[in-house]
Amino acid sequence: MSHPFALRFGLTDAANYGMPDFAALSDEAYLEAFRDGMREQSAAMATLASQTEAATSQLLRDWEKSGRLLDRVSMAFGTLKEADTNDRRDEIEELVAPELAAHTDAIYLDRRLYDRFVALAERADAGEIQLDPQDQWLLSETLREYRRHGVELNEDDAARLRQLNERVAALHSRYSALVVAGRKAASPHVEDVAALAGLSPAQVDLARAAAESRGLSGYVLELVNTTAQPMLTALENRETRRLLFEASVGRGCSAESDVRPLILELLRLRAEKAHLLGFRDYAAYVADDGCAKTTATVMDLLTKVATAATTNVQREAAELEALLREDVPGATLEAWDWQFYAERAKAAQLQFDEAELMPYLNFETVLVKGVFAAATALYGITFTLDERVQGYTADCRVYEVREADGSLVGLVVFDPYARPTKQGGAWMTSLVEQNQLFDEKPVVTNNCNQPKPIESGPSLMTWDEVTTLFHEFGHDLHGLLSDVRYPSRSGTNTPSDFVEYPSQVNEIWAWEPSLIAQYTRHWQTGQPMPQAMVEKVASSRHIGEGYAASETYQAMMLDQLWHQTPVEDLPTEVDQIDAFEHALLVGAGVWFGPVPPRYKTCYFSHIWGGGYAAAYYSYLFSEVLDADTAAWFADNGGLNRVAGERFRRHLLAVGGSMDVMVAYREFRGADPDPIHLLRRRGLDTSSH
Repeated sequence: MSHPFALRFGLTDAANYGMPDFAALSDEAYLEAFRDGMREQSAAMATLASQTEAATSQLLRDWEKSGRLLDRVSMAFGTLKEADTNDRRDEIEELVAPELAAHTDAIYLDRRLYDRFVALAERADAGEIQLDPQDQWLLSETLREYRRHGVELNEDDAARLRQLNERVAALHSRYSALVVAGRKAASPHVEDVAALAGLSPAQVDLARAAAESRGLSGYVLELVNTTAQPMLTALENRETRRLLFEASVGRGCSAESDVRPLILELLRLRAEKAHLLGFRDYAAYVADDGCAKTTATVMDLLTKVATAATTNVQREAAELEALLREDVPGATLEAWDWQFYAERAKAAQLQFDEAELMPYLNFETVLVKGVFAAATALYGITFTLDERVQGYTADCRVYEVREADGSLVGLVVFDPYARPTKQGGAWMTSLVEQNQLFDEKPVVTNNCNQPKPIESGPSLMTWDEVTTLFHEFGHDLHGLLSDVRYPSRSGTNTPSDFVEYPSQVNEIWAWEPSLIAQYTRHWQTGQPMPQAMVEKVASSRHIGEGYAASETYQAMMLDQLWHQTPVEDLPTEVDQIDAFEHALLVGAGVWFGPVPPRYKTCYFSHIWGGGYAAAYYSYLFSEVLDADTAAWFADNGGLNRVAGERFRRHLLAVGGSMDVMVAYREFRGADPDPIHLLRRRGLDTSSH
């Protein structure tokens, strides 16, 4: 490729593993490259649309090649924007989002292009040409995507759909910028260190540094993106807990970062789009694109587990309220009390608490002796730090991944530490997608929000953060171990309700005793975690299961109900949103005051700014597959190369190059059995 941006975006043979040259890319370069990529792809599509010769499989290859620069720019900028945004990057995303939407519509609403693919399908059906399985699947999916994008609409409806898509894209970008700003602005400020009693010295140091970075005295308790805040497990001062919790749930409503008008508009635009495309509501439109296929399937599973989880969590609440009343006679358990007393209850039951555990969970040791070691044991791959390759921030470190025979698999870029310019939570992205079309090796990222090491010690983890690291690395493995022809079908490019499945499977290795013995080492002495504590950690796996299930399933239900509600029944004013949210959860039978949803409406980034609108249930659908697979691993020796190789070849390697449920059945020999999930969650009421 001779394009001037080719080298900087890793598109030439001289490029270092295909990594973008982030150091050489100004913010303005991304904007220029986005527009060049769109122009380049538009020209290629015009050529394809004007072809008159009989269609062959070359059409599929040319289709995939057409967007190579645009895809690479999008992945690089998206990775950087989520990890280290600034005002100009926010502006660029807002500028480009509607342009990209219009560009996509121009492709998928071009009847000439669609007709070329229809002609190819007709030739294949007639036996005039032979398509191999990967070509057949790409063709069938491309035709389906054209229909879902509205290629068969009349001219007026197609024009309206273009308007909707551009506006929705703009709103997504605006929401993403506001939600980060809102989280930062809402982080509570505390002057008196006594209010922070219970926090570790490292946590106090971080709070002091957060205040200093804002030009404030005292301490700032920085919020994470979920409703529950990790510091609530340790804060002894009930008023400080209330302050932190109310700051968390109150995000998104202040004048400078009010996301509520965007949410109301997004709901109506999405509903209109679904109606244009022939669906009852937006949730039905999304379900049709996944493995579930219908909202009835989604709601049947979700209702079953969510209502059972609500019953379980009410039993947990009674125990915690009794503990609260030992400290505050006659008090009622509130949401800001839950994590503190749950931690106390766990400590009493197991005789240890999170603070006692954390010195044994050094991020670096967990990564190398836990996460990497599990991947080596399962797949034979190894990881070597490559200091020659630079990532997209100064905090990044890059690992070269190789097969047991020494051949290159790809790269994984870790960006582990929190900063104010970074999205909350943890996630994976791709910078280069594995494919045989261009003979490219994958480059994937792993983004966390661990506290950055300071003089008082390394980055220490909670147990939840350990399992999250394993989870996100499961996404990385999906990208790294892909073995397909086309980049659009590589790695994690699967249905939304399947994509979380491999990552959730990888979480089970966080609990593997042989690994725990290696990665739980005291950061100062190097001594292993005492065996008694290891056993207690293992015993803690299902403690608080009601809370974890309830907060998650409430969020899933909230997402579905917002996107299934008829437009005429939606709130019309921003100050109605909280009450409407409450009514939705009460009506579904899942609301429980001391345990709010994992994400409340105003900071539910997955569905207003990310790709999970009406699809947050995906984690549950994937968990059914995950629990079924965990049972399979248990029956096949657990952590071992033979079992790992079967999982790799049947599921990770195929990415989205075939029907993923067909791939699952070939791996498992049967459909997934939900009983394994119900038993894991303690929701199975049958005898067993």
